[in-house]
Amino acid sequence: MISSTQILDVLGIGFGPANIALAIALEELAPTLTTRFMEKRSDPLWQPNMLLPGSDIQNHPLRDLVTPRNPRSRYSFTNFLYENQRLYEHLNLPLHYPLRLEYAQYVSWVARFFEDQVNYSSEAVSIELVKGGSEEGTNHYRVYSADGQVYRTRSLVLAPGRTPYIPDPFTKIIDARIQHLNNYLPALQEAIESTAGECRVAVIGGSQSAVEILLHASEHAGVKEVVGYTRNFGYRQKDTSPFSDEVYFPEFVDTFHRANPEHKSRLRRELLHTNYSASDIDVLDRLYIKRYEQYLRNEQGLEIKNCHEVTACDARTDGIEVKSRQFLEGKTSRKTFDLVILATGFLDLGSGERQEPYPPLLAALASNHDGMQIARDYRLELDGHLPTYLNGLCESSHGMGDAGSFSLLALRSKAIVESLVALLPTRVENQRHA
Repeated sequence: MISSTQILDVLGIGFGPANIALAIALEELAPTLTTRFMEKRSDPLWQPNMLLPGSDIQNHPLRDLVTPRNPRSRYSFTNFLYENQRLYEHLNLPLHYPLRLEYAQYVSWVARFFEDQVNYSSEAVSIELVKGGSEEGTNHYRVYSADGQVYRTRSLVLAPGRTPYIPDPFTKIIDARIQHLNNYLPALQEAIESTAGECRVAVIGGSQSAVEILLHASEHAGVKEVVGYTRNFGYRQKDTSPFSDEVYFPEFVDTFHRANPEHKSRLRRELLHTNYSASDIDVLDRLYIKRYEQYLRNEQGLEIKNCHEVTACDARTDGIEVKSRQFLEGKTSRKTFDLVILATGFLDLGSGERQEPYPPLLAALASNHDGMQIARDYRLELDGHLPTYLNGLCESSHGMGDAGSFSLLALRSKAIVESLVALLPTRVENQRHA
């Protein structure tokens, strides 16, 4: 057990898949480092509010938390299936990718091996750099949690997840009836209960999640009406070419990180639909058939407003009024909903549209820097600061493999741990000879 006054070697903020993969790498590659993780949730859950029936992870199961780095690890997805006596049952599934529900169980299963290293219900709220000469005697970070705890550490690995993107005009309204997709399932349940099963739902966006939510809501008995808004002509199919999918190779990370800003921007525009504003063909087919079947039955519970740009919204007593404009013909529309779900993605790091300059938690450390420089080992290059890493937030500097995918979690963790060992050599060497 680590005391509250001890200065840790590594403090991880967040304990989702990115830092769970880091915990495995630390155990297997640098077991002498003292480590602790903070997690604001009370349990090791992965995407609990988007565990929709039938949804999959859109990722090969061997690109899990550890296999690309160490195929012999006990923490692999294959071993999870084996130890839970369902390896053959899983292999017999007529599915291209694993169910999201099963992968969520895998993530929780791995997390429980590290319970003694994690403080749950502990949300980091601020970080302070303490210079040498203080009562602790050495440079370190103090990290303050919402429950009053103070953590001291020689290095930080931040994996808090990306900030939800809230588009105009929804930024101007704070209302529980407008929710990001992160809160979809509990928000839907609350809306259904408040409307006695006559819920009207709007889904904004053209992502895979938007299509999955449209399908789920349209099949829910408590939903009376669901409307999808997309600025595109229709919901777009993902670019799943094996050539495009090489963006999830470790070699592409090297290529992208070395590229100049102009070439990075070009690559990101070209590769946008490998992950964003697009969906897999299976869910697109289901939605198209669902809409056609509704037409055959002369029903009107599901509507898709394509080429529509949301121009305004108002919070009213009878619901959220959404105003939109069909840009091809200039026609306008007004509809009122009991729940509006923003399936609009997340912010990236940077100074452009849909970006933020740095993670909010780093405001005190990074606010004086013009643009955050991120090294190949995911370390922030902040003058005079201790080793600080971003785990899963570096799409703008490292490419699509940092876009919330499992594909490179294991290898990214290896890079961070190897960097930590190189930058904390005294601690590692002392413990080797203890």
